[in-house]
Amino acid sequence: MIRKTLDRLYSISGAVAAGFLVLICVLVSIQVVFNLITKLFGTSLALTIPSYAEFAGFFLASASFLALAYTLTRGGHIRVTLVLQFLPKTTRFIFEVFGLGICAATSLYATWFMVGLTFESYEFSDMSPGIIAVPLWIPQTSLTVGLAILSIALLDLTISTLIKRDLVLTPTDIG
Repeated sequence: MIRKTLDRLYSISGAVAAGFLVLICVLVSIQVVFNLITKLFGTSLALTIPSYAEFAGFFLASASFLALAYTLTRGGHIRVTLVLQFLPKTTRFIFEVFGLGICAATSLYATWFMVGLTFESYEFSDMSPGIIAVPLWIPQTSLTVGLAILSIALLDLTISTLIKRDLVLTPTDIG
């Protein structure tokens, strides 16, 4: 039950990240078409999407952070196994759990910090500096959610590794 819920959470997070990538593609493609129209017909028909670069940046940050847990649980992150593969099984296990624990602690700290930053941006009504002013807590929320899901995934992997008492080094071992 919990395994399916966590796997679904990671998949949904990855799907939303993919959706943000599609939004970037659509936004930039529309702006490119607008630029071509401007080149063809001159500045009398100059079209632009206000703050499109800023929105593309927000979408990229959202896609990056929301994809972290999905990528981790699918074995897509680079993991340092060069040294681990030559260690005895018990030592490998200790290093793996230690590494996952440090990553989980770091991710939890980053999540805690990002929650505070998001609430601060909301409290002080921080706005983006672009042509279209966007409350900064809106894009920051997706970063916070992405970090929280990454923290859950790292805790999940740490606990799974401890329970299995086996290394989680390949994507087929995860889940």
